Amino acid sequence: MNKKTNIVLIGMPGSGKSTVGVLVAKALGMSFVDTDLELMRRTDRKLQEMLDEDGLESFLDEEETTILALDVSHTVIATGGSVVLEPEAVKCLQENGILVFLDVSMEELKKRITNIKSRGIAFAKGQDLMDIYEERVPLYRKYADVVVDKEGDLENTVESVLREIHR
Repeated sequence: MNKKTNIVLIGMPGSGKSTVGVLVAKALGMSFVDTDLELMRRTDRKLQEMLDEDGLESFLDEEETTILALDVSHTVIATGGSVVLEPEAVKCLQENGILVFLDVSMEELKKRITNIKSRGIAFAKGQDLMDIYEERVPLYRKYADVVVDKEGDLENTVESVLREIHR
């Protein structure tokens, strides 16, 4: 692995960042942080509550503040799907981490995400899952150091992440 000490998982909501992150952290003997959980802990609110009550821009500001406050090393970080909408947050994560994009097809995401309006997914009024996908996938690809196709099972995905970060 290179000198960057963190592994940062980015990707669409429903791509498995948290699940894969825990398993990668265990395999490597690293710590694990989920930035969505950190955001909820820091604000003492649920993600959907923040979105409903404060709106998208406020949510993104809070998400960015949470990421900028992270002070971790030797950690696998699962980010919220909207992190790529915040260039300063991405820059912060890139400084000490390898960004791994878990690439999941739109068809698979449709199967996994059935509660888009209550799950705490950051999106503007009028947007649907396809709009979010089309907006974010180019950003995930732009910022990623590594892209892992997550169409296989969980075990294969974890193995792919481990293999790619050691290249």
